[in-house]
Amino acid sequence: MRVIGTAGHVDHGKSALVKALTGVDPDRLKEEQERGMTIDLGFGWLTLPGGETVSVVDVPGHEDFISNMLAGVGGIDAALLVVAVDDGVMPQTREHLAILDLLQVKSGIVALTKVDLIDDPEWLDMVTADIVELLDGTCLAGAEVVPVSAKTGQGVAELAAKLERLLQATALRLDLGRPRLAIDRVFSMAGFGTVVTGTLIDGRLNVGQEVEILPQALKARIRGLQVHKHKVQEALPGSRVAINLTGVDIGQLTRGQVVTTPGWLEPTHTVGVQLQLLASAPKPLRHGAEVEFFSGSAQIMARVRLLGADEIAPGHDGWAQLLLHEQAALERKDRFIIRQPSPSLTIGGGVVLDPHLTRRLRRSRPETVERLETLAHGTPEEALLEALRRQEPCTMRDLVQKSGLPSDEAQACIARLLEGGQIMVLGGEARDRSQPPAAKANLISASGWTALLDRLTGLLAEYHRQYPLRPGMPREEVKSRLRLDVRAFNEAVELAIGQGKVAGAEAILRLPDHEVRFAPEDRAAVNALLGAHSKNPYSPPTISEAEAQVGADVLAALLDKGMLTRVSADICFLPQVYERMVQQVVQHIKQHGGISVGQARDMFGTSRKYVLPFLEHLDEIKVTKRVGDDRVLW
Repeated sequence: MRVIGTAGHVDHGKSALVKALTGVDPDRLKEEQERGMTIDLGFGWLTLPGGETVSVVDVPGHEDFISNMLAGVGGIDAALLVVAVDDGVMPQTREHLAILDLLQVKSGIVALTKVDLIDDPEWLDMVTADIVELLDGTCLAGAEVVPVSAKTGQGVAELAAKLERLLQATALRLDLGRPRLAIDRVFSMAGFGTVVTGTLIDGRLNVGQEVEILPQALKARIRGLQVHKHKVQEALPGSRVAINLTGVDIGQLTRGQVVTTPGWLEPTHTVGVQLQLLASAPKPLRHGAEVEFFSGSAQIMARVRLLGADEIAPGHDGWAQLLLHEQAALERKDRFIIRQPSPSLTIGGGVVLDPHLTRRLRRSRPETVERLETLAHGTPEEALLEALRRQEPCTMRDLVQKSGLPSDEAQACIARLLEGGQIMVLGGEARDRSQPPAAKANLISASGWTALLDRLTGLLAEYHRQYPLRPGMPREEVKSRLRLDVRAFNEAVELAIGQGKVAGAEAILRLPDHEVRFAPEDRAAVNALLGAHSKNPYSPPTISEAEAQVGADVLAALLDKGMLTRVSADICFLPQVYERMVQQVVQHIKQHGGISVGQARDMFGTSRKYVLPFLEHLDEIKVTKRVGDDRVLW
């Protein structure tokens, strides 16, 4: 799932363009509709020409509502920077672009709106040139400029097609197995109760799941999930999600809180960061300055403790410890924005390097800055995890070699990643967690396992859809489709079965809830066949006759479900008839010492065509054995 966010100066047509693209008016508030100006966040969704549905977040452009803009722009995958051709580049155009740059939103398109108002091609070219110059040196450098008119529809279809191509080239959000949703709206719905919305990152959420709302540590349960107003059982990373929560009241919730799974994300007051001050900042950022801190949908006052310097000059960066006035639920690598409180102005931003830098650091010590520099350039665990994601599953031995780290350090990193649940060992066998995995053990990242499990269950679901009368998909076919070696495949299946995601036998795999059910049109033919068996229990239709009557798949299902018992390539009986025949033959041999083909034929009142395959079957399963012309007990 992807999210596109608008950006741009007030009254440049962002909401009108969103409505032209999506058919949804993002100005939901009465005051917005009366004033013709976006005040709070608005949302819609767009089906791209190729069929993919993406979310659209419309943000306010007025300088008085920048805090609302920041609450919506943090979780986007691509930016739609809107510039009106009659105004050109304006102050909030520059501020919004600076925010996108600080948040490292690397994908975007510029919509040059209101082109229906301009007849002069030279003016259009001049405004386009100004925009290209503005983008140079930013994360949106080289972005396409598309002339559009929300009023006439000019360029809207072309813009949608270009957005599709842009998103196709943009990496999907990783599923790290640690879901976080920054709440940007809270409301109550009659009959449902408390609902929150936001963009889901880093993991998935499921209906019925227990969740925690941070930083207040409120416990709740997911009663329902919606994506684009459609109910879903599971929300994926990158989705715009509405969550119906039970166990919490609307008065306990507010924008800026984070919905996550319990037990892993710890709120913080103090973070170590790398800070970048915009070249447009009116003055240097000095040690001890008070700033507004924005991350996700949270807005918190903070004090800046600069490390290794007394100030950061405009256009430069540095290291800092931010002392937040309120707790925030932050993770390493989260991006943030800082604003000067008065007069209100965006002055910089950066990245969280250590979300729990709780002790008061000595500002002048070299090791203080060295540690943050190391975190900025990536930890050994992150390098190792990235190596695993490039080729997984991967054996312990191969991963140590690929990591480029000394063997002891690599093994220590793997142990920490295993302990933290970021990687796992395939297979369901218990192992001594105090010992490192064996050299041949297959490792996979948590996100890689989720993706592999999705592929496995998706294959089985599609197979069940195509062949509803078959008990499951052949294991060899599954292995071939997953392109895993034998060991990795067997271990993955063992783990999937252990987690209750897959079931099966030696030769087949199936989803746990799959059950062969005959369609109404097949039921009549099945009843007729079973009726023919009941009418002539010892001389029933042959397998070839039955297949012609009900079809190969239905007959195979009857055999798999035990509704018929096969004794040879072309002979089968009702199971109760088969059991009775076995008992009668065994009893006859016990009384008379043996039984011939002719005696068995007369016993059942049938022909040699049925009796001989039946007796040969008893020989194969070692109930009887042939001695001369008779059968005796094994």
